[in-house]
Amino acid sequence: MPMPSASLPPAAAIPQFALYGELTWGADVEGVHIELIETRSRVYDWHIGTHTHAGLFQVLFLFGGQVRATLGDAVVELDGPIALTIHPSLVHGFEFSEEAYGYVLTIDQNLLFAAAGQDGNLFTSLFVEPLAIGLGPVAEARERIETLLRNLILEATWPRQGHTLMLDWLARCILLMLARVQAERHIAEKTGRNDFELFSRFRTEVERHYKEQWRVPQYAERLRIPPVRLNRLCLKIAGKSAFEITQERLMLEACRKLTYVSAGVAGIAYELGFQDPAYFSRLFKKLVGTTPKEFRQRTQASETLEHGKDVPIQEP
Repeated sequence: MPMPSASLPPAAAIPQFALYGELTWGADVEGVHIELIETRSRVYDWHIGTHTHAGLFQVLFLFGGQVRATLGDAVVELDGPIALTIHPSLVHGFEFSEEAYGYVLTIDQNLLFAAAGQDGNLFTSLFVEPLAIGLGPVAEARERIETLLRNLILEATWPRQGHTLMLDWLARCILLMLARVQAERHIAEKTGRNDFELFSRFRTEVERHYKEQWRVPQYAERLRIPPVRLNRLCLKIAGKSAFEITQERLMLEACRKLTYVSAGVAGIAYELGFQDPAYFSRLFKKLVGTTPKEFRQRTQASETLEHGKDVPIQEP
C-alpha cells in the first residue's frame, strides 16, 4: 500500500553501487547476477539503505514475508509473493522482515538492451517505471518463475559448459514470464477480472481437449455458459471466435509435429483426431497456407541452411 512520501537525502549523498555495498561490477562477473534476499540483507540487519545502481536493472522477487520499500520519494509496504522492478537511476532502499525470502536478479543494461533489440520493448517496458507485480493470483506463473530462479542460482553457483549463455537464457525466460504476467494483468483490468478468468479456463480446456476435437458447445457446457457467450467472450478478449481458437491450437500442434516428428502426414492426422488424412491436408492448407508435405519440406530446408547439413525429408 502507498504510504506518505519520505524525504530523501541530497542526490550527492545517495551512494551508487553495482551490487549493494560494492562499488564496481567485477570484470569476471557475467551480465546476470542472482542471489537470495537473505544473502546480502542479513549482513545489513535486513536494512538496505537508499542507493542507485550504475547501469544495472534489478527485479526483487519476494515470495514470502514483507518489505518496506523506498522508491524515489515514495514508501510502500508490500507482502509477498510480488515482483518489484527497479531501473538504474531509481533511488531505492529496502527494510525486510526477518522471515522474508526470495531473490534479487540483477541484469547489466547492455544485456537487457540487446534482448530488447530482438524482442522490441517486451523487456524494457518492465522498467520504464517501478512496477509492483503481484504474483499471488497467478500460481502457475509464480511456480514457473520460482523454478527458473532456482535454476539460475544453481547455474551461477556451479558454472558448466555454456555458463554465460545459460545465465542469459534463464534471465530472459524469467523476464518474459514476468512480462506475460503484467500483460495479462492489463488485459484483466481492461476486460474485467471475471471475464478474463473465464477465458483462461477456456484456454485450459482447449489444451486438454483439442486433440479430441471438441466442438464449441462442448467447451461451453464444461464452462457452464451458453455457446453464444463463449464466442462473445473470445471475440472480446482475443479478437477471434472460440472455434477459430480451437482450430489454431490444432494447427499449431500439427506444425510442431510436422517439424519435429518423423511420422507420416497420415499418422499425424490420426494422432490429432482426424479420421480422414485428406481432410486434414485440405484444412491445414486452408489455415496455414500450404500443404502439410510442403510445410515439412520448407521447414527442413530451412534447418539445412541454418546448420549447413543434410536433413532427410520424411515422406508422408
